[in-house]
Amino acid sequence: MYHTIIIGAGPSGLMAAYSASVNGNHVLLLEKKKGLGRKLRISGGGRCNVTNRLPYEEIIQNIPGNGKFLYSPFSTFDNESIIQFFESRQVKLKEEDHGRMFPVSNRAQDVVEALVTAVKDNGVEIRQETAVASIESEQDQITGVTLNNGTFIPARTVIIASGGCSVPHTGSTGDGYKFAEHLGHTITELFPTEVPIKSNEPFIKDKTLQGLSLQNVGLSVLKKNGKPRITHQMDMLFTHFGVSGPAALRCSQFIFKEQKSQKKQEIQMAIDLFPETKSHDLEQQIIKKLKDEPNKAIKNALKGLVQERYLHFILKQSSIDIDTTYHHLSQQVIRDFVQNLKAFTFTVNGTLPIDKAFVTGGGVNIKEIEPNTMQSKICSGLFFSGEVLDIHGYTGGYNITSALVTGYVAGHNASLIE
Repeated sequence: MYHTIIIGAGPSGLMAAYSASVNGNHVLLLEKKKGLGRKLRISGGGRCNVTNRLPYEEIIQNIPGNGKFLYSPFSTFDNESIIQFFESRQVKLKEEDHGRMFPVSNRAQDVVEALVTAVKDNGVEIRQETAVASIESEQDQITGVTLNNGTFIPARTVIIASGGCSVPHTGSTGDGYKFAEHLGHTITELFPTEVPIKSNEPFIKDKTLQGLSLQNVGLSVLKKNGKPRITHQMDMLFTHFGVSGPAALRCSQFIFKEQKSQKKQEIQMAIDLFPETKSHDLEQQIIKKLKDEPNKAIKNALKGLVQERYLHFILKQSSIDIDTTYHHLSQQVIRDFVQNLKAFTFTVNGTLPIDKAFVTGGGVNIKEIEPNTMQSKICSGLFFSGEVLDIHGYTGGYNITSALVTGYVAGHNASLIE
């Protein structure tokens, strides 16, 4: 009989297997695919943003999906513990912008190998290409798991670390939700996060701006009253179907939330090309440029202020002929043009589907889980960790931090069950 069985060998499952076996318990790690840490290998563009060094408060702000739940697990194992875990295993880490931690080697493979080696060194039994059909319990007490081939494997504790529904080719196909529901848990609605956004606007359809990247803009999702629900100041990219790039990915979950809130599919977004300049100051800058060369066509007088393709586009949106000169512009027309530079508003109608997302929103309801142990409040001996939980963050090391922290805490507490 095993003391602990872990379902899923992603970052969370590997860390859970490691901590569950520290005190010599008999531990079994089951992975339905061939290969361990498959999603981890491709994360961060193959470099693996393993955690983030920001203070707790900032990490939690960057996990808008129930990040506060992590305060409790952090008291057992946190971002600094993650750094120490890898560095003590010869995976030196370096800090990049916004606290993001990467291996010095820039190889996600090194991170996966350190986890797998730690698990093997503790004597964990690993079975790949082994799919679980169901988790068994009697009188709300875990008894073990049944495999797809009908084999029953008894265990005192089981940890579900099977991931979400995003990047399904790595094995994240939502099995954990089915197991959790069968054992009495609630699954909150699943939705894609960190995913490109779709739009049917004519300028998207006719590819006017396709391939154009805007740097350091303020991209907002607007509420019903036109005020921003969220703004992210980062780079963005126009595509053949909508918008992408870091700012759009971060806004994506709020498109879903606004669709729910407004009870409609079409949501407004706004682009502020100059998020650090007030409208009045921008207007003065533009008037000065135009006054300096009053006989020049506006497209030439404002050259360099904005990327050329976007400048022409915004002039057109403001009903200004690109060859017109300063003399032909009224104060109101200039004001409208500035307004479009500061808040060009367009309609979007959703995001790409969950299988195209980096992260799954929604999952096992955290109200049914003890935050300090990661144990189910419904079924004794059942633990959860990683993306199967209703916890989701932005990219930047936040989701992997959540996966590793909850994995460690689940494994540690599972190991203490007599």
